[in-house]
Amino acid sequence: MSYFFPDAARPMLGSILRSIEERVGIAVLALTLLFVGAQSVFAHEFKVGDLDIGHPWSRATPAGAKVAGGYFTITNNGSAPDRLVSISSDISEKAELHEMSVKDGVMTMRPVAGGLEIPAGGKVALAPGGYHLMFIGLKRQPKQGEKFSATLTFEKAGAVSVDFAVEGMGGGAMDDHAN
Repeated sequence: MSYFFPDAARPMLGSILRSIEERVGIAVLALTLLFVGAQSVFAHEFKVGDLDIGHPWSRATPAGAKVAGGYFTITNNGSAPDRLVSISSDISEKAELHEMSVKDGVMTMRPVAGGLEIPAGGKVALAPGGYHLMFIGLKRQPKQGEKFSATLTFEKAGAVSVDFAVEGMGGGAMDDHAN
């Protein structure tokens, strides 16, 4: 340090370095708080009985869309299977459990009759390209950054109200029904 800075500049240099360290510390703290806050927005969970419902989400829909998809995971921490038997929401006239599959290069989409079993000690994912919810007859368009409520009813655990976080429209093709 003595080669580059005269003795008179050293106290000022120390003050500048402390100021930089403080600002970096504040920036790291702010980013940490932002990340923790984002975690709570994007990773929300609900519980009913032995079931944990993880991160219910939906996509924003374009103007005029009549349907929206719903996705989440269900983890059964119990020793007996349970079954998702019905869904209702104030965002749509009705809601159904659907399954998408591809066989011999042909995609099919159909309602699931009799509900969806969640095995004891198991986990079921409702995700684009597989099981998912369909909110049919939208009363309003889900918009990115908003949330909407739905009630999931299980055969044994009963009903639980969950909030679906609405994410952007982008994503995999054909994971929601066409209008």
